[in-house]
Amino acid sequence: MADIAAALARAERDGRPVLLDFGADWCPDCVMLGRTFRTATVRPVLARYHVVSIDVGRFDHNVRLAEQYGLNLETSGIPALVVLSGAGKVRTTTNDGSFATARSLSPKQVAGFLKRWR
Repeated sequence: MADIAAALARAERDGRPVLLDFGADWCPDCVMLGRTFRTATVRPVLARYHVVSIDVGRFDHNVRLAEQYGLNLETSGIPALVVLSGAGKVRTTTNDGSFATARSLSPKQVAGFLKRWR
């Protein structure tokens, strides 16, 4: 919660949205999305966000936090993303599971999602 609050405070000052990235280190798609975030295609787009990574463990950590932002991790899978305005209002979520198969997404596709949500 403290990391989200800090990101929202920065977002309120500079107008950049906040990206909440719910995932876990055991999840291959989460690991792949992390790698994709560091590619030359995605990194500049991601720099337009304040990013907060949130560990869900084995779906036994921060699940209620995800629910507060409209995510149902049982149906969305992980990684799951939420974009917040600087005021903390949910702009969009990946409740449709669109990132649960992040291994199949190209950097161009990930950048496209992030650009659209910005």
